[in-house]
Amino acid sequence: MKQLKQIQTHMFTLGLTQNKETLNKFMAFCTNPDSGNLNYAERVFSSIQNPCLFVYNLMIKALTKEGSLRKVVLLFNELREEGLSPDSFTYPFVLKAIGRLRGGSEGINIHGFIVKTGVEFDSYVGNALLGLYSKCGCLSYARQVFNQMRVKDVVTFTNMVSGYVNYGKLNEARELFERSPVKDVVLWTTMINGYVQSNYFEEALTLFQEMQVCRVKPDKFTIVALLTGCAQMGALEQGSWIHGYIENNYIMIDTVVGTALIEMYAKCGCVDKSLEIFMGVKEKDTALWTAIICGLAMNGQTKKSLELFSNMQQDGGEPDAITFIGILSACSHGGFVEEGRQYFDSMKNVYKIEPKVEHYGCLVDLLGRSGLLDEAETMIEKIPNIVADGNMDLLPLWSSLLGACRTHNNVEKGVHVSEKISELEFSNSGVRTLVSNIYAASNRWEDVNKVRTTMKDLRMKKIPGFSSIETNAIVH
Repeated sequence: MKQLKQIQTHMFTLGLTQNKETLNKFMAFCTNPDSGNLNYAERVFSSIQNPCLFVYNLMIKALTKEGSLRKVVLLFNELREEGLSPDSFTYPFVLKAIGRLRGGSEGINIHGFIVKTGVEFDSYVGNALLGLYSKCGCLSYARQVFNQMRVKDVVTFTNMVSGYVNYGKLNEARELFERSPVKDVVLWTTMINGYVQSNYFEEALTLFQEMQVCRVKPDKFTIVALLTGCAQMGALEQGSWIHGYIENNYIMIDTVVGTALIEMYAKCGCVDKSLEIFMGVKEKDTALWTAIICGLAMNGQTKKSLELFSNMQQDGGEPDAITFIGILSACSHGGFVEEGRQYFDSMKNVYKIEPKVEHYGCLVDLLGRSGLLDEAETMIEKIPNIVADGNMDLLPLWSSLLGACRTHNNVEKGVHVSEKISELEFSNSGVRTLVSNIYAASNRWEDVNKVRTTMKDLRMKKIPGFSSIETNAIVH
């Protein structure tokens, strides 16, 4: 910053502030993340009379990379109001910013402006527009752009494939994947991740094997996608094989890969392996701490989970909202009521994290399991409207309390909660079945018939559970 001020003072002294070429070089220096300071660049920019398009482009590029996306849109509108015509250097960054903002309608307007002004539709502009439409779910517009692009590189195919997989259109994604003349690690990973997201794990693994045959070296994001699939399916044997692949190919187990390994082993019930991975990662971030804390909690190791949370605090780690879901779940499974209350209060008071419905749900579950049904009901009633966001968000909490009433054989409270639930608009057959059972336990057969009649009218039936098992490396 001091150096920037000295340069600006020197320019002012020599009368160079009005020299366009010198000013442009200075702004390029200011907006460069390695040499400049964006806040200072903004102040200098605001002092320039009639900035040229080059300077606007510098600011738009810097603000996009920094994440000040709304400022990018404002600058784009401003330069047009000043009578300047955006060029092929302006559009890619503006479109990227709008894509991150999920501004589909704004993107359509800019697309029209590009066509109207006759800007060269090169690969940079085309890929940026394609990326925007894909992120916003405007797949028909994205495909139109894709078809119109004369030159299609691997980025073009990746953007289009990514758009399809994110919205579950795997056949269309695979067709384009196969058509791509060049397939880099990003394109392979995008397609593999698409199969994982849609629970087609065998297809993901087969594609990974094809990737190796084609001698494309996977990166850590490819590995994370596969480990996520193993975790979802409980495929321990496959997950262990991938772990072996990581070690045999000298892929570093950093916080990203480490987090995925911890989650995979924890969801497969191998807590010791999760702890082994956790201890082996030297630099631990919030995601890694959260993965092991939640993993221990889901496997019933409550005390160890809370112990590691204490270690995280002592180590200077900053828990996030997901960390607290793990901690509160641990307290619920361990019956640690007072600790659960304290952790819940610390979210807002210490860490400035606003509790969401999921956190209230954990606390209600803790109170319900411990038989504190009145306190649990009071908790639900006190949830702020901004958190609850309507009755639908409260249904899981009331349902949890209803289950606790049945567990503790408190029919009177159960009937009261059932009446609360009956006031809500919902179509969950499992909850209605539970309500019906509570009414039956109190011999309120007329109400039982009403609930069952409603279920018949809505053509509802309780959906049977689903589970998977891995035998001989095949998930059934």
